[in-house]
Amino acid sequence: MKRKFKAFIVLTLVLMLTSASTLYAAPKVNINTATVEQLVELPGIGEITATKIINKRKELGKFKSLEDLKQVKGISDKKFNKLKPFISI
Repeated sequence: MKRKFKAFIVLTLVLMLTSASTLYAAPKVNINTATVEQLVELPGIGEITATKIINKRKELGKFKSLEDLKQVKGISDKKFNKLKPFISI
């Protein structure tokens, strides 16, 4: 019984570490080329905000820095800090 429990614990740890490494290895979303569908996959971004991001991108030509995203209505400093690890330009 103890042997099965140890095997279960080891398997659980391996699966957790694999899931964590997959999460961190996920490619970043390029805010200069992303579609609405790609943007809504970001934490805290819905369809309306995704559309606002695309409209601001069209207005600017492109985002020159990640911080330019804060010009989009609805992207506060707090939300930006949550998004930053997942985005690129």
